[in-house]
Amino acid sequence: MATLGIVIAIVVYLAALLIMGATFAKDNQTIGDYYLGGRKLGPFVTAMSAEASDMSSWLLMGLPGIAYASGICDVFWTALGLGIGTYVNWLIVAKRLRKYSEKNNSVTIPDFFEHRFRDKSHILMVASSLIIVVFFVPYVGSGFAACGKLFSSLFGLDYTIAMLVSAAVIIGYTATGGFTAASVTDFLQSIIMTVALIAVVCFGLSTVGGVATVQDYSLSLDGYISLLATYDFATSSRVSYGGLITIISTMAWGLGYFGMPHILLRFMAIEDPEKIKLSRRISTVWVFIAMGVAIFIGVMTRTMVHAGALPELEDSERAIVIIAQTLAEHGFLASLLAGVILAGILACTMSTCDSQMLAASSSVSENILHETFGIELSEHMQMVMARIVLIAIAVVGVIIARDPNSSVFGIVSFAWAGFGAAFGPIMLLALFWKRANRYGAIAGMIGGGVMIFIWKFLIKPLGGVFGIYELLPGFIVALVLCVVVSLLTPAPEREIVAEFESIK
Repeated sequence: MATLGIVIAIVVYLAALLIMGATFAKDNQTIGDYYLGGRKLGPFVTAMSAEASDMSSWLLMGLPGIAYASGICDVFWTALGLGIGTYVNWLIVAKRLRKYSEKNNSVTIPDFFEHRFRDKSHILMVASSLIIVVFFVPYVGSGFAACGKLFSSLFGLDYTIAMLVSAAVIIGYTATGGFTAASVTDFLQSIIMTVALIAVVCFGLSTVGGVATVQDYSLSLDGYISLLATYDFATSSRVSYGGLITIISTMAWGLGYFGMPHILLRFMAIEDPEKIKLSRRISTVWVFIAMGVAIFIGVMTRTMVHAGALPELEDSERAIVIIAQTLAEHGFLASLLAGVILAGILACTMSTCDSQMLAASSSVSENILHETFGIELSEHMQMVMARIVLIAIAVVGVIIARDPNSSVFGIVSFAWAGFGAAFGPIMLLALFWKRANRYGAIAGMIGGGVMIFIWKFLIKPLGGVFGIYELLPGFIVALVLCVVVSLLTPAPEREIVAEFESIK
């Protein structure tokens, strides 16, 4: 009976996604509709789809898992950096990018960079497209793997079959419905995530006797509820977090937002630039609350284990999964609610995968094949090509996801750093510094991307002060390179400056 309720809830959820994909297929009359929804997204869909595509399974698995394992310190500074990054990105980038991208007729991020800097060599187009593919295709694969692991552990299915079914659903609604379907389903998925968070908290607190019990037990662990230390359960002792440099490095996650293609595309797609203020408020409030609740769930789960309501977790990232399975044992209605919670985890992953597949697909079909190599196709054939490329990218993601032991969150962290360093500084300077030119943009983009690999694999292993998150040094290197090279090379043409100054 417990499994039946979970199966019903998840099947209904997956069917709804496929139906929505088919429903929005008729709205894709042009390639601009397919990749940018015809710039018709409302403020609520824009806000919530942006945040749903941002959070991935990291919200319902990563945050609670880290809080459960070592306390709130690490996740607090990470969440604070992400929350501030979300707000600032909406505040300074969203409106200007929306207007600028419409002005220079850009429907993808590589489009925007090439048109902004009038790069007739197509170096910016190719470089940014390749960066998107390099970092997004493995990211998509990690999402397929996360879904496969969840289904496999829940129902005892073969991992490969579970992963392929998950991938087929995501490919189905994304390939048919395009950007609009991905955005609307992401909006639906953000609601499911919210319901999942609330349900987990209510059930968890009911089993341990309320917030006071969680507070008392957590405070009894020295360093567990500290912003400057963590708690080591192996030695039952407090461990220093590492000081100001570590805090700054952790908060640097927030810098990644300025370069995230699947989030920036939401800014470009909103129907009315004047409604961005409403979207900003909705998204910022939701992000802070959702991350705060996710952290609390990790702390609460530790109390549940102490109270005997849950067994000791072998994998801390499965905290919400174990809570949902425990809830499902309380009858059919409870198992339906447990299914919604588990659908919330799927929603986190799927809402990110669909956006990433579209971004990677647009980079190959629109920016490399059409714009760079000049392959001319009719509007209908462009749509066909877009779907073929999307499916091909998804197939590569499936191949990457064949290994059930592949790291999900390691890929998320590395890809986030890659986009933040390669695109973030260039996007900010493109929008707010008229002296920036294509030479500086090329140097900064390539330099930032390369520095991520250098720091991650050569410098960070040295430890000590070098053990910081690779996004921070990568971002700084890209910013410096773009500014210095722009100043050492000819100023932008009058036409480029005039366009820049026309964006209010």
